[in-house]
Amino acid sequence: MHPFDVLADPARRRMLEVLAEGEQPAGALVDLVRAEFGISQPAVSQHLRVLRENGFATVRAEGPRRIYALDPAGPAAAEAALARLRAPWTQRLDALGTEIARGKRTHAAAGTTTTQAAPPRPARHDRKDAS
Repeated sequence: MHPFDVLADPARRRMLEVLAEGEQPAGALVDLVRAEFGISQPAVSQHLRVLRENGFATVRAEGPRRIYALDPAGPAAAEAALARLRAPWTQRLDALGTEIARGKRTHAAAGTTTTQAAPPRPARHDRKDAS
């Protein structure tokens, strides 16, 4: 499953927010998500399974309890996916910055200054008075 698909569900995002603050027992996550989203315990368990299977959460047994923790691999995969989307724009913005700096140097070397354009004047409407 793509990291964005995992993050697309608001209940899973909420669980990740809580796990980012520290480990949580499964029961606490179930109670939280049931209260906030009104979904059943089996549905919450399925969301936890999606998080585990896609590298967003880990689980360990502590007696009869299951303790969940945030797995940094999942958020790292999401960040890598975002970086791939951001790369073309970053290159274009860097090139734009270079051109702006080049233009400023050219104006400075020529002894010219750039002036700020005056704000546009409001349109003037001539009205005939009806007599």
